[in-house]
Amino acid sequence: MTAEAKQPQGERRVGPSIPGWTPAPAPGPEAIEGTWARLERLHPASHADDLFRANAGHDWLWDYLPYGPFADAAAYRAWAEGYAGNADPFFYTIFDRATGHAGGVASWLRIAPEIGSIEVGHINLSPEIQRGRVASEAMFLMMAWAFSNGYRRYEWKCDALNLPSRRAAQRLGFSYEGVFRQATIVRGRNRDTAWFAVIDKDWPALKAAFLTWLSPANFDASGQQRQSLSALTAPVRVASDPALR
Repeated sequence: MTAEAKQPQGERRVGPSIPGWTPAPAPGPEAIEGTWARLERLHPASHADDLFRANAGHDWLWDYLPYGPFADAAAYRAWAEGYAGNADPFFYTIFDRATGHAGGVASWLRIAPEIGSIEVGHINLSPEIQRGRVASEAMFLMMAWAFSNGYRRYEWKCDALNLPSRRAAQRLGFSYEGVFRQATIVRGRNRDTAWFAVIDKDWPALKAAFLTWLSPANFDASGQQRQSLSALTAPVRVASDPALR
């Protein structure tokens, strides 16, 4: 006779239940309008030439992406045609409302409505909009759509060697979650992947931080910010990236 197996006291732990959970909807808006930025579904025929112009001469923008740089607008258009209309990744072109010019692209990907998780990625922003109101508001608009439609988790992942991307994630209020070693291979090179995320509990305070930063009152007559976005989002982050200390 064998002794009946017993579960050690205090080790049987499970996560909290989520009463009333219903899956989030799949992304769908053709356009999202902000004060400084406008997002439109990637449309190669009308967007590719302007996007190529915005990126031309800045080959370093593609260092951590599995495609690009592109030799000419036709090559960029061919790339865009391969992604436009996809459900995942779901690409947007980012426009500067003041100039009407396209300044970059971003997408939602690894979209899992059944568990309320979605990632932002394939981000490629030209120098003319990086770290400015257009790019920052574009990231805010995409995040706001996700949380207002029931997503619980919003992810940002990047090559662990990509310090500008890690800085951007932290500036935007994403909390550092660690590095997955040898996560994948890109362009024949090893990639360790740094993970960041915002969850729904973070969102109300983070939304308030963005709205404070984006307010016209936060910028002087020359367009210089009075409070930095990093300072406003710092209290929201539950963990900071040690690589940026």
